[in-house]
Amino acid sequence: MKFICPRCRGDLQEISEFELFCARDKLTFKQENGIWRFLLPERETHYARFVSDYETVRRFEGRFSPDSSYYRALPFKDTSGKFSADWKIRAASFRALQKILTAESTVLDVGAGNGWLSNRLSLSGYDVCAVDLLLNPEDGLGAWTHYQSQFAKVQSEFVKLPFPDKSVSAVIFNASFHYSENYEETLSESLRVLSPKGKIVIMDSPVYHSSESGKQMVAERKAAFLSHYGFASDSLKSENYLTYRRMGELGKTLGIAWQHIRPFYGMRWAVRPLLARLRGGREPAEFGLWVGLRL
Repeated sequence: MKFICPRCRGDLQEISEFELFCARDKLTFKQENGIWRFLLPERETHYARFVSDYETVRRFEGRFSPDSSYYRALPFKDTSGKFSADWKIRAASFRALQKILTAESTVLDVGAGNGWLSNRLSLSGYDVCAVDLLLNPEDGLGAWTHYQSQFAKVQSEFVKLPFPDKSVSAVIFNASFHYSENYEETLSESLRVLSPKGKIVIMDSPVYHSSESGKQMVAERKAAFLSHYGFASDSLKSENYLTYRRMGELGKTLGIAWQHIRPFYGMRWAVRPLLARLRGGREPAEFGLWVGLRL
């Protein structure tokens, strides 16, 4: 997979197998521990608090294992038994994704986390690059060592992807799009690297009919984090959720036709909206997949 400078988008000079250089910006990009580091220096500072907070929460929750079989079984089985309900959703979404990617060959797994999706797609024959901010070996890109498959690993942010124009067949936001600080800029960057007939897939981000429900969810989350961890985990000014109206606006502004696919997660999940109304609670989040094509 070819890389470009994430700042000027110019070509890079190969210094060695593990080192690339941008003559224009005088920047060196290295592969360390199997991961290409393309996060610009000033952006490392920008994301430092978010990464620290996120890793603290994930480690406290126990979203990792010393056993490689744990990672290789995902998303179909959570051998830790701690988050089986979450992985049931991921498994259903992955099955739906497989039907969407029939013609794709080069895929970006954006917000790849521990690389489970990159692993599965690589095993299915796709040329995959896992993209994330996190490098740790438990829940970040460093977890690649648990897999037997081959895929590229890149530390990068959503809006400065180190890939040439029109170079990939699909950009998949893997339960990550809602962390974006600017949906328009993030999607514009995805369109830049996407081939003319390629797809954008936003998978497993929370979706609401009412923005008020989304705002209430965010407030509840901040309160819970403050109570449990002593911080609100809101260092990034992310929107944190989607609405049908917001997705329609994004599609109109950027020239994207969206299809929303809702996998079946089971009857208990299906009756959640009804139970919420009967109890007078807020609207529960939907998930599923948004599949976008250029108009």
